[in-house]
Amino acid sequence: MNNTERQHAESGTDDSLLQVQDICKAYAHNGTQTVVLNGVNLSVRAGDLLAIIGPSGAGKSTLLHILGALDSPTGGRVLYRGGDLFARTAAELARFRNRRIGFIFQFHHLLPEFNALENTCMPALIAGEDARSCREKARELLERIGLGSRMHHKPGELSGGEQQRVAVARALIMGPELVLADEPTGNLDSHTGQEVFDLLLELNARTRTTLIIVTHNEEFARRMPRCITLRDGAIAPHAR
Repeated sequence: MNNTERQHAESGTDDSLLQVQDICKAYAHNGTQTVVLNGVNLSVRAGDLLAIIGPSGAGKSTLLHILGALDSPTGGRVLYRGGDLFARTAAELARFRNRRIGFIFQFHHLLPEFNALENTCMPALIAGEDARSCREKARELLERIGLGSRMHHKPGELSGGEQQRVAVARALIMGPELVLADEPTGNLDSHTGQEVFDLLLELNARTRTTLIIVTHNEEFARRMPRCITLRDGAIAPHAR
């Protein structure tokens, strides 16, 4: 951890991971402005399980991308352990994303020319970790999620559910504090989607990794201890 990261970490409390303060996001196109997020406030503690639901176009994915520093707000602040996330330089944000955040998307985005083990290793290799250590961590993760016999198969040789499990392992390889999942079961059949969702809940229970999931599946959302609804770029008042 460099000095900037240490200052960010030490300025927060033990259980407060994220604080979203009056976040706004707008896009300008051809002289017109489209407001996607309008004054979102949210607090997330370490170890939380949070679902974000709402109609298409409500700003769910945009909010998730801002929480993961893949996009920046046009107004407001995101505090990560008390430090202003977007006060960091671009290089610091890249390091933060690699080491602190795990991302899971609707489409697995696995590299087709690499096998499951190699795909899982990618974030750790990018971080400059020893290749042998990366492989050991990846092997342990894949065995833990039931892919011990499939780790040398390429994505095209895996089922949709297996591919998404590899994406989950890849998201966990760096031991992130926060996992952000954007419709992680949206491209799967109901049975396979249930298996992947159960896996995410199991991993949270085992590791206490904070998990925020954007989903259209209201059944899954009801199983989460916390759920917020985004509507017209703001959080509906009945959020829990």
